[in-house]
Amino acid sequence: MIKKLLPYMEKYKWQAILSPIIIIIDVMGDIFIPYLMSLIVDVGIANQDLSYIFKIGLLMISITIAATIIAIFSTRLGAEAGFGFASEIRREAYKKIQDFSFANLDELHTSTLITRITNDTNTLGQVTMMTLRMAVRSPFLLIFALIMAFRINASLARVFLVVIPLMVIGTFLVLKKARPLFDMMQSRVDDINRVIRENLIGIRVVKSFNRQDYAEDQFKEKNDNLQATSLEAISLIVTVMPLLNLLVYSCILAVLWFGGAMVVEGSMKKGALISFITYIMQIMMSLMMLSNYFMQATRGAASAKRIIEVLETEPDIVSPENGITLVEDGSIDFKNVCFKYPLSSELALKDIDFSIASGERVGIIGSTGSSKSTLIQLIPRLYDASRGQVLVAGRDVKDYDIKALRDQVSVVLQTNTLFSGTIRDNMLWGDEGADDEKIIWALKKAQAWDFVKDYEDGLGHLVEQGGTNFSGGQRQRLSIARSLMKNPKVLILDDSTSAVDVATDAKIRAEFKKDLAGITTIIIAQRVSSVMDADKIIVMEKGQINAMGNHDALLETSQVYKEIYSSQQKGLAS
Repeated sequence: MIKKLLPYMEKYKWQAILSPIIIIIDVMGDIFIPYLMSLIVDVGIANQDLSYIFKIGLLMISITIAATIIAIFSTRLGAEAGFGFASEIRREAYKKIQDFSFANLDELHTSTLITRITNDTNTLGQVTMMTLRMAVRSPFLLIFALIMAFRINASLARVFLVVIPLMVIGTFLVLKKARPLFDMMQSRVDDINRVIRENLIGIRVVKSFNRQDYAEDQFKEKNDNLQATSLEAISLIVTVMPLLNLLVYSCILAVLWFGGAMVVEGSMKKGALISFITYIMQIMMSLMMLSNYFMQATRGAASAKRIIEVLETEPDIVSPENGITLVEDGSIDFKNVCFKYPLSSELALKDIDFSIASGERVGIIGSTGSSKSTLIQLIPRLYDASRGQVLVAGRDVKDYDIKALRDQVSVVLQTNTLFSGTIRDNMLWGDEGADDEKIIWALKKAQAWDFVKDYEDGLGHLVEQGGTNFSGGQRQRLSIARSLMKNPKVLILDDSTSAVDVATDAKIRAEFKKDLAGITTIIIAQRVSSVMDADKIIVMEKGQINAMGNHDALLETSQVYKEIYSSQQKGLAS
């Protein structure tokens, strides 16, 4: 995992190099101070030499101040490297997600992706910072303190030969059991994020159905699961601290017992015993810090694994090398196309075969679940056909550069998503360099200018997240206008006027027929009135084409179309 993630440290390599080097200097200061303390006791106090005590005390203060400054500088460098490293990984992961196909997003759901690029990358940043400081400081402090302890009294220092192996073995056994729990914790975070996201996005539905209690119960279940797993992991981890404390105090007691006897018999000086005990505390503290580091590193390893999974997920839809960048016209051909979703064994589309001439207006109609939306998502390669070919302008869509293809095949999906900002900001998604004149043109064609012009701030009118300050019909019209900004060869409206009244729907279709005659227009609709004036209507049923023709011909030949039309006419009559 380190090898895979290390390249993201390139931008912060000097901070990553300097931070541990500087922290070693800080360790040297910590190691030197107990030795100076022993000199004050064994030389200064023993000889009643105040000037010597003052000189050594001043040196101790100077070393402490210098070590503090160095530690602050090292901490700053470590933080820059650790969280900068996390920022680079977060940026790369987010960039990778932008290239994911719909199939990739079906496998790695939104909730887990959010957790991975926020919670997991943050954990990785913290562990990296600890690696550059604590994972360097603790071993060096341990080694240097052990050296000093053995220099003071080798026989007394043998107590560490028993204590240190016990601490290492105990910590290893606990961490081995804790690692699966940390993996589970991250999965629990995914679950709770999914519930939060789903219920907050649908909060208006929750309230309208008065299902707050149900939403709270859902959240409580996932929250309790996370709490239980966290407590299980923490309960296991906290057992390390009493074990370490027991060993630390046992070690101190042993040293005081045997060291005190040595002082009494004169084989060891008082100052040496004081510094020895200080070195014991440093050794034990370094072992505790290492234990804490390994606990965090265990959790960091779980996060790193999840992040690498995102980074190594290959988009199943990519641009071919030297892909075609020019879509010459809006003609479309489906040749014996079959399709099934990645996680499904059933075909959603079966043997689809038809042609659309450039500039033709085509309607697609059928019952819910007949795979109308699935059909049109193959044209801009939001999904790829499982079998057969989809052609645009006579070329297989797989031969096109994806950006070029999607710039010329504009889709207004069923979910009309607007982004926080202004109306102008949202329109510029279709054409970044467009002026207000072009924006107003697109809004007029989509019948959105009728309400936009009434705002005091016009195109600068605020759009709240998701466009919640607009009605469903207004969001649909703004989404259609945004697609027109691209000047596409093919425009696909996936049930994009369902929330628009019949009169406005008719105006939109009239504008398309009058001024957008050169654009191939595909309209998926539930209402027959939205497609009845199309050049061609495709009737879908259970993932297959049931019939194809114009309105009058279908009334004669297609029982499915006739039933849809008759039921809607009866509805209007009643």
